[in-house]
Amino acid sequence: MGLSTDPADFAAKHLGGLASVLTSMPTEKLAEAIRMLDQARSEDRQVLIAGNGGSASTASHMAADLMKTVAQNGGRSFRIIALTDNVPLLTAFGNDVGFDEIFSGQLSVLGREGDVLVVISGSGNSANIVKAVETAQNAGIHTIGFLGMSGGKVAEMVDVSVVVPSAEYAYIEDAHLALNHLIATYFAKNAGLGGE
Repeated sequence: MGLSTDPADFAAKHLGGLASVLTSMPTEKLAEAIRMLDQARSEDRQVLIAGNGGSASTASHMAADLMKTVAQNGGRSFRIIALTDNVPLLTAFGNDVGFDEIFSGQLSVLGREGDVLVVISGSGNSANIVKAVETAQNAGIHTIGFLGMSGGKVAEMVDVSVVVPSAEYAYIEDAHLALNHLIATYFAKNAGLGGE
């Protein structure tokens, strides 16, 4: 049983598409997100991150990078937590209250006015992400959305919306991970003792 598409051709096309998406990113919106995160860091606010599926993985990765990578390069680290990481708590909220509440339930306890919620979503329409943003708004928590497609409902709700210009989930998720590395690298290189 042979392959219907040449792997090299597929790889070239896929990588070319991803490169096009990455070079079309809205850098001014990304700069707004970085400034909001920097303010939270300088004011010792907490940053909370949420996402589903592949976006949950990126949320955890971002929390690790913004805490450890920045600190190990001499910068003032972030107080940051991924709301995706406590499996017993996620399943308790999902089972006892409802899957739509798995992030908002945590946020209502952990979040404080002036903190920042970062949501990561390919569609921007996941009910639990929408609910988390609503909870943040009601608590005076600033919001950033790393989104895809048209940005969905969340794009109109968050304070800063960074929308990956693609309808392909693979490109969207790859771009979100690239944005995580860009942001962590920015703070690692620019938020050292001399950059405060």
